[in-house]
Amino acid sequence: MVRCPKCEAEIDLDEDEVEEGEILTCVECDAELEIVQIQPVRLNVISEDDEDDDESADDNGDESDEDEEGLLDEEESEEDLDE
Repeated sequence: MVRCPKCEAEIDLDEDEVEEGEILTCVECDAELEIVQIQPVRLNVISEDDEDDDESADDNGDESDEDEEGLLDEEESEEDLDE
């Protein structure tokens, strides 16, 4: 018997028929779980927070690119004035 790493609920699965990388959902806490090892079966919680962080990082990266472009435009303008 395998337990959910998040809530410790028992997860009923046939250990002979699972594959590494397979995604399960805990019926107790609705956590998405990935099978990371099959002998013995080991599960990792797929954190939704991590996905949100990745999206935030992407958003922040886009903003900083815009800021850098804005700075470049200002620098170019200053150079034009100096000439």
